[in-house]
Amino acid sequence: MDRLVDLLPELWAATAETLYVASLSLVFGGLAGLFVGLALYATRPGSLFPNRFLFGTINVIVNFFRPIPFVILLASVQPLARALGLPGIGVPFAIFAITLASLFAISRIVEQNLLTVRPGVIEAARATGASRTRILFRLLPREALGPLILGYTFIVVALVDMTAVAGAVAAGGLGEFAIVYGFKQYNPWVTWAAVLVIIVIVQVVQFVGNALARRVLRR
Repeated sequence: MDRLVDLLPELWAATAETLYVASLSLVFGGLAGLFVGLALYATRPGSLFPNRFLFGTINVIVNFFRPIPFVILLASVQPLARALGLPGIGVPFAIFAITLASLFAISRIVEQNLLTVRPGVIEAARATGASRTRILFRLLPREALGPLILGYTFIVVALVDMTAVAGAVAAGGLGEFAIVYGFKQYNPWVTWAAVLVIIVIVQVVQFVGNALARRVLRR
């Protein structure tokens, strides 16, 4: 327990690092995943811009990467990261790998939530003269905003989990803190301190996400 007290500054630094990695990964992966999800929705048969070849290509790519366990993805994308001038370990690599993983997960969540928008809403917009591009980029995200918020909340929770896994490749954060000061030094107090901080972060994220979604859905 005394060792944990001595490590409190490192614990808070690791918490800040976890939030930093998760936030940047959400920004990069969230934006990229949003556009890929919009492309999946728009190009599917019977949608706004149907294109079987493009839809099939994007669909196969997403289905190829999405099921890969993150710990395996970490190892498999190291050569790609190095080819792009990034190190194969550390915070920049963790952000790169988590961004890739979240991109494909988010794209599928976006597509599925856009599919919940009632066809009558789209038909009414077309009848009033709205262009397909306007419907895709403005109407659909607004109509599906509540479910999208819940979907992104789920992703943020998953990102926090990924940052912990990335600690295995010296990516910093609570994962590396738990491994270096807890697991390797046989100190369960340190390990459980990291676990409790992660639980608090997840609970706060879930509470905020649920509150925002409720507020949007009540409009």
